Amino acid sequence: MEERSRRPTTCPHRTPDDVVEQVLDLRRKHPHWGAKKLLKILGTRQPHTDWPARSTISELLKRHGLVEKKRRRTYPGHPGKPETPMDQPNHVWCADYKGEFRTGDGIYCYPLTITDGCTRYLLECKGLYSTNHIRANSVFRRVFQTFGLPSIIRTDNGPPFATTVIGRLSRLSVWWFRLGIFPELIQPGRPDQNGRHERMHKTLKQETTRPPGATMRAQQFRFNRFLEEFNTERPHEALDQETPGSLYHSSSRELPARLPPIEYPSHFETRLVSRNGGFRWS
Repeated sequence: MEERSRRPTTCPHRTPDDVVEQVLDLRRKHPHWGAKKLLKILGTRQPHTDWPARSTISELLKRHGLVEKKRRRTYPGHPGKPETPMDQPNHVWCADYKGEFRTGDGIYCYPLTITDGCTRYLLECKGLYSTNHIRANSVFRRVFQTFGLPSIIRTDNGPPFATTVIGRLSRLSVWWFRLGIFPELIQPGRPDQNGRHERMHKTLKQETTRPPGATMRAQQFRFNRFLEEFNTERPHEALDQETPGSLYHSSSRELPARLPPIEYPSHFETRLVSRNGGFRWS
């Protein structure tokens, strides 16, 4: 006695061999055409033939090795999806650059925006000439002096917030670390993980850049007017029609006059590293 296969000897729904061969022949002639295009061409050429569904054609192509498997992109060293709840003012701030655009005189404007994740309060909207970390640093310093320090700042992976080196640290994020602020990165290509901030960007674009200001100064005037209206006049559905300004309060953590010294365990050997990454052991 031996176990026999339970596979059916016939399959009434199986695609006929001649139909399969026509699908494969057309694919070989046009190796970059997908199932939708193949089905359209076959149906046009032979409208009375009972062609399989698009999903069936896709499976046939995979089964016969005519589809290249796409490698899933990986991001080594990325911490993954941010999970920190935004349930208290100044616990999580969100920051980003609204897409650059030209003002009326042809100058590129890079709006740096900062919001409080819980109350949606727009802390800053500053038009800059580039995404240089020095310019960004000056904006954040002014915001910290005005509103205090958050616990976390959530951003995307672009400059000046992050780099591709170990830990994805940048000069700006290292400064945040030394101030006791944790830089939280969204996953690459997932702006929805900073969705509250992106929603503000949509309104910002509609109300301040269509059309853009004649000069950078004129554009900044629009940003300032938008910030005031967004915070104190415009009701927000997510806040039960309250305004961000009625819910936000400054942080109790103040920007220190000097950065705290870096401390290491007693068994660590400390060395000064030069600009080229080298150091002397003795």
